[in-house]
Amino acid sequence: DEVHCVRFLACKHCSKMLGLQRFTQTIASKVGAKAAVLATAGALGVAGATTYSSATDGKVGEYALNLLAGLLPVAHASSDALHPAAYPWNHRLPWQSFDHMSIRRGFKVYQNVCASCHSLNFVAYRNLVDVAYTEEEMKAIAADVEVQDGPNDQGEMYDRPGKLADHIPPPYPNEQAARAANNGAYPVDLSLIVKARPGAEDYIFSLLTGYKEPPAGVDVKPGMYYNPYFNGGQIGMGQQLNNDMLEYEDGTDASASQLAKDVTTFLSWAAEPHQDEHKKFGVKAVFLLSLTAVQLLYWKRLKWSIIKNRRVTFL
Repeated sequence: DEVHCVRFLACKHCSKMLGLQRFTQTIASKVGAKAAVLATAGALGVAGATTYSSATDGKVGEYALNLLAGLLPVAHASSDALHPAAYPWNHRLPWQSFDHMSIRRGFKVYQNVCASCHSLNFVAYRNLVDVAYTEEEMKAIAADVEVQDGPNDQGEMYDRPGKLADHIPPPYPNEQAARAANNGAYPVDLSLIVKARPGAEDYIFSLLTGYKEPPAGVDVKPGMYYNPYFNGGQIGMGQQLNNDMLEYEDGTDASASQLAKDVTTFLSWAAEPHQDEHKKFGVKAVFLLSLTAVQLLYWKRLKWSIIKNRRVTFL
C-alpha cells in the first residue's frame, strides 16, 4: 500500500543513488506529491510535517524541492577551483589551542588590510580582551574608532569614541554603499568565513597566497584577478598581502605567507572564539569519565564474579 511504498522508497540508499529530484519524482509517480515530499524529508532525517504542508496536490511543490535541496550537503566535485593543501594548523587537534600571539598579529592585519572592505559584525572589542590584548590595550584601540550612537535628548544621532562593548564597525553603512564602492561586488562578512567555506583555514590561506599570472589561454576579464583557488579562477579582489607591508611589534618577519597565516588564525578564532575553553572542558570530561569507567569496571567484576562462577547442582 501507500505507506509501505513510501517507507521503501524513503531509504537513504535510494536518495543517494537517484539524487534528490529524481528520487522525489519517482515517489511522486507512485504515491502522489505530498507523500513524495514527506518520504524525501524522511530520507534526509527532516521533520516531514512542515514539508508535507508546503507541497501542492498536483505536483511536488517548488518550495519543497528548494527546501530539501538546501538540506543536502554541497557537492564540489565539479568545481574547477584548485583544492587547497592540508596545512598543519596548531589549533586543529583536540589537545591544541590557538596561537594567541598569531591572533594578535592577525587582528592587526585585519585592521590595516581587510577592514577597508570586509566587516566583522559578530566580534566585539571586548571579545579580544585576555585573548590577544589586555583590557587597557583594547580600550585604547576601541577609543580610536568613532561609533555612531544615539539618539540624544534632542533626538539626534551623534558620534562618540568606541567602547569595549561595541562591535567592530563595518566599513560601509549598508549593502548598497558596499556594492557601489566595489564595482557591484559585495564584500562578505568575515566573522564566520572560515566555517562557511569548504577547506576552512586551508582555503582561506591558499586563496590569500594563491594569486598568480594567468596561464596561456586563460582570458581574465577587466577588473578581475587570476586565482586558481577561487571558483572560476577569477576573483574581483586583488592581491592584498605583500612582503613587509606591515611591521609586527614582536619582531616576527612580516612575509606575505606569515601575514596570511596570522589573519587566517585570527579569522578561525573569530568563527569559534570559545574553542579553547570547549577543548579544556572536553579533556577534563574525558579524564573524569575514564576514572568513572575504571571504577564501574571494577564494581561490575566484583558483583558479577559471584554469579558467573557459581555452580548449580540438581539433586
